[in-house]
Amino acid sequence: MNPDDEIVYDTTPCFIRVFKSGRVERYLCSAATAASVDPATGVSSKDVLISPETGVSARLYIPRLREGDRPEQKLPVLVYFHGGGFCLGSAFMPLYHNYLNSLVAQAHVVAVSADYRLAPEHPVPTAHDDSWTVLRWVAGHAGRGGPAAEAWLAERADFERVFLAGEGAGANIAHHMAMRAGIGGLPCGVRIRGVALIHPYFLGSDRVEINPVAEAAPSLAGLGCGRALVCVGGEDALRDRGRAYYRRLRESGWGGEATLFEAEGKAHTFHLFETDCEEAMAQQKAVCCFLHL
Repeated sequence: MNPDDEIVYDTTPCFIRVFKSGRVERYLCSAATAASVDPATGVSSKDVLISPETGVSARLYIPRLREGDRPEQKLPVLVYFHGGGFCLGSAFMPLYHNYLNSLVAQAHVVAVSADYRLAPEHPVPTAHDDSWTVLRWVAGHAGRGGPAAEAWLAERADFERVFLAGEGAGANIAHHMAMRAGIGGLPCGVRIRGVALIHPYFLGSDRVEINPVAEAAPSLAGLGCGRALVCVGGEDALRDRGRAYYRRLRESGWGGEATLFEAEGKAHTFHLFETDCEEAMAQQKAVCCFLHL
């Protein structure tokens, strides 16, 4: 059989298919939507290439001015990491673009949605390394960022209020970014105020240590932020990992404040698909409040 036709990995339902030749086909969320001014929320977005060598980029979001706002008013900064099991999705797909527009409008923050390289072409921890590149780039703007600085960050971002968030695999990345920041710090002395883990995907193996609740994982006491919000869905198959993370964080000796939000009867990442349901609005409110405490 031609190696380009021989399937070595196939998911059911068919989200991704890997061929012996190394070719990868993705059947979910492959479309991209352009950066724009969102007519529903007034949120503006634009794309930035951060690393020409790797192609790592990000989509930036900024809310429209509210009545009484000053143009120079500083806003909290949210660095967001999309989910997709490390092998699907992008910062530019409509699902995440629409979610960030809604979140930025309601929370009134500047957001940076990281676009990292995907497995299996780029195995874990490539996604984490690319996300670290994005986070360091954001933090570098606390020193005004130089002549190539993005004005939305250099002029509007409050680097005393930097938050990380993500859903699914993106929550896994957000956790690891906070751990790295706790160990090695960030440019310009920037510190992470809080991390919001939405339906976190904490799975691992002996070969790839991405599960912070595993026995051999580094102590959660080293989490490099002062606050954490863990959101789980009551019908999410991963809910027990999220609950375990919350418990272990509180028991670790970490000096911060942790909060658990549970949406009863709801499945993994339900809020991306059921945007107007009562539970999605409650979870959104919890995240927005978290970004302003």
